[in-house]
Amino acid sequence: MSSHRPTKADVARLANVSTATVSYVLNDVAGRSISERTREAVRRAADELGYRPNLAARNLARGASGVVLYVVPRVALGELAMEVGSRMTTALARHGVLQILQFETEDDSNVVDAIADLNPVAVTSLFPLAGPALTAVQAAGIPHIHLGSAELNALGDLHLAVGELRVDHLTTRGHRHLAFAYTGVSRWRPLGDYWLTGTTEATRRRGLPDPVVGSVSAETAATIVAQWHREGVTAVCAQSDETAFVVLHGIRLAGLRCPDDLAVMGVDATPTAEVSFPPLTTVGFDAGAIVDVAVAAMLSELGYPRVVRQVEVPIASVIARDST
Repeated sequence: MSSHRPTKADVARLANVSTATVSYVLNDVAGRSISERTREAVRRAADELGYRPNLAARNLARGASGVVLYVVPRVALGELAMEVGSRMTTALARHGVLQILQFETEDDSNVVDAIADLNPVAVTSLFPLAGPALTAVQAAGIPHIHLGSAELNALGDLHLAVGELRVDHLTTRGHRHLAFAYTGVSRWRPLGDYWLTGTTEATRRRGLPDPVVGSVSAETAATIVAQWHREGVTAVCAQSDETAFVVLHGIRLAGLRCPDDLAVMGVDATPTAEVSFPPLTTVGFDAGAIVDVAVAAMLSELGYPRVVRQVEVPIASVIARDST
């Protein structure tokens, strides 16, 4: 078996075109008058030879590192963040792309430093970045790919899908007046905004009132949930499973019962949710489906031909337990 790695020239010879045409087609360069027949011949030749672009050379010419930065959030997201990061690292490596995991800190300084020092060609994360990290990405002028970004449109509007799942689950159990619980950590407010938008849209589609909103902490949870109960709220959608645990803590301190007085629903499917009291109903995600679409989007950003990945399994699903 030959160890020769196919080159752009090999593709050009097989397709009977110039190497420049190969570059234009495989990099999907705009503004070139190349017939669809020629484009198909180039793609077919590349597939037959197993040709892959030399990303290292391309990025060197651009003055970029060839590194993709994956930001792991500090907020509790169960195993999803690490599973997605690990799968993406392996998948991108098959295409010659080095992904580096960077864990967030309180002030985002290490993410900011990583962007400055590593000169990544793109930054990816599960959810939108905020604060200094987002500012650094914008200043660097590099793509920021996350679950809500346009590059991952094959996943659809995830916040809307999750909102629909949660509100459908609760309304089929008779709940009509909902609350939304933010975490008490202000830096994660944007993530709460993301999930709240989906929840609000789902209630409006059903002609229900918008969710009552509050931020809960260990110190304030009992007061807030008691107020919600007095106002007629019967179910709470929490920003995350971790936030849902705080709501459950508040319910106990307020002398209420879950789900009899207040049903509670999280999102993230953290392992602890299964053993909370009561076991927490939540929304889980399919990491494999996320990675398939995310890798295709990332490779497109790096200059590979655009490949549209169809999501063949539900990206999110309800895990029903005793809290609802």
